[in-house]
Amino acid sequence: MNSDAALLLETVQFAAEKHRNQRRKDPEGTPYINHPIGVARILSHEGGVTDIEVLQEVTDDKSLPKQERKRLQVEHAPHCSQQAKLVKLADKLYNLRDLNRCTPVGWTAERVQEYFLWAFEVVNCLKGTNLALEKKLEELFKERGVQL
Repeated sequence: MNSDAALLLETVQFAAEKHRNQRRKDPEGTPYINHPIGVARILSHEGGVTDIEVLQEVTDDKSLPKQERKRLQVEHAPHCSQQAKLVKLADKLYNLRDLNRCTPVGWTAERVQEYFLWAFEVVNCLKGTNLALEKKLEELFKERGVQL
């Protein structure tokens, strides 16, 4: 097995262990591990990213209130490394597609729209990072009527 494949499998196993008791907020309660795997798949298949070592600067500080975490994502996005920007774009694309697929338990249509508006702010700060991912995000925002 080549070293990239070994590193990838080690990373997936680590993430699966760390997230083993977490679930997504969708009605099915999808295992959370599907999210980082889905983000990695978007990066490789749709974003053309082949670098196996992507920096993890994108984790939110969960000790902060939700609105502060969201504000800081918008503020810090333009200053992240190229790799972290790619992860942010893929993460937003995954989450927005998931929101289009189904509404999380307890979310109103207004909350979904607020997420789209906030995601637009973050993505807008990352323009020029990856045109393929940005185009797919732009299509999702247009479908929701979210644009400048």
